Amino acid sequence: MINKIGKITLYVNNQEDAKKFWTEKMNFVVKFEQAMGPNMKWIEVGPSADEFTTFVLYDKNAMKAQNPSTSVEHPSVLLSTTDIEATYNKMKENGVEVAELMSMPYGKMFSFKDQDGNQFIVREDK
Repeated sequence: MINKIGKITLYVNNQEDAKKFWTEKMNFVVKFEQAMGPNMKWIEVGPSADEFTTFVLYDKNAMKAQNPSTSVEHPSVLLSTTDIEATYNKMKENGVEVAELMSMPYGKMFSFKDQDGNQFIVREDK
């Protein structure tokens, strides 16, 4: 099922300013960067090129527009799996409240809630 804590999303006011902070002031490296439309990117930074866990620098306003119920005042945790379908099916089998499995330009993912209603995301990383 879950292999690692993969990504922690930091909701930021300006992606380029956040990238500059993490790379220039914290000495992190850009692990992945890809356009997600005309005004937004998927940006991941980490402490080194070899580190698996990254921060995703996600635009607050874009998230509010995509999903108004998402809290952008605290980080969002993304868990990692190498087999998204098996993980999704096993969690459903175990009685976990899971949302629809989605295919995004940057990979397959789904969200789920814990016993207190806290939301997490599982993403496939191969």
